[in-house]
Amino acid sequence: MISKDTDFPVDGRNTSYGSDASGLICGYVFSPKHKARAVDSASALEWLKLRPGADGFEFIWLHLSLSNATAEKWMTEHLSLPEHFFETLREGPGATRVEHEADSLIAVINDVVYDFSYDASQIATVWMCVQHHCVISARRQPLRSVDRLRLAVKAGDDFSSPVSLLVHLLRDQADVLQKIERNAASKVDDIEDKLLTGRLKTLRGTLGSLRRLFVRLRRLLAPEPASLFRLLNRPPAWFLGDDARELREATEESSAVLNDIAALQERTKLLQEELTTHTTEETNSVVWVVSSS
Repeated sequence: MISKDTDFPVDGRNTSYGSDASGLICGYVFSPKHKARAVDSASALEWLKLRPGADGFEFIWLHLSLSNATAEKWMTEHLSLPEHFFETLREGPGATRVEHEADSLIAVINDVVYDFSYDASQIATVWMCVQHHCVISARRQPLRSVDRLRLAVKAGDDFSSPVSLLVHLLRDQADVLQKIERNAASKVDDIEDKLLTGRLKTLRGTLGSLRRLFVRLRRLLAPEPASLFRLLNRPPAWFLGDDARELREATEESSAVLNDIAALQERTKLLQEELTTHTTEETNSVVWVVSSS
């Protein structure tokens, strides 16, 4: 069986969690003149050591599984990453943000797990370190946006810089969340129709689950646009010509999705209040009938 965001075989008895012995799920080297080529951990270390530049600007993306106990140790020993990246990993899941640290971008990006079923607990995180020649990402659970990015790489999509890879991931995140928002809006429409026709039996639990999901998504995503705009005010010197523009456009898309989720959260809140009013009225009616009989 092949896992959702891995190029390595997965077996129920395998403790590598869809990764190789180093924790690497997949790795690619990008070149202006060639389609991205897959690399394993040994080839990746060789590339990082030699940093070939004869064929023009190249960069590498390595995606690792933190469920593999060796992954953090391997990154510490073999990759030149700022200590802040490892501190962010150890903090665990947090609000989505992108920070400028020691000539690197440290990103915390939240998304839904691959088998998402509208449960607020099914939100997971990918941590990224973006430098002028490499992108390192790490996660504990497969995420939909990362899977979309990996499929785009394998399909031959053009990535001109490490930042373009981050931008693609942010847009994938926005697309995934927008689809969730649209599907959830359809569920809320259905609940509203049932409320208007008096069919109230199963609405309370569904509304509660949806509202918890919206609250958690907003809490995790709210800092993202502000952190990106702060970064764009003082971008790293190694940004290429279109990097800032593409990142700004991705930020605007994320802001739009966040606004849609906020509106839907408010709508579910109002429906919950209306449902409570209906329930209270029914209870009072029953009490009045009993007390007057």
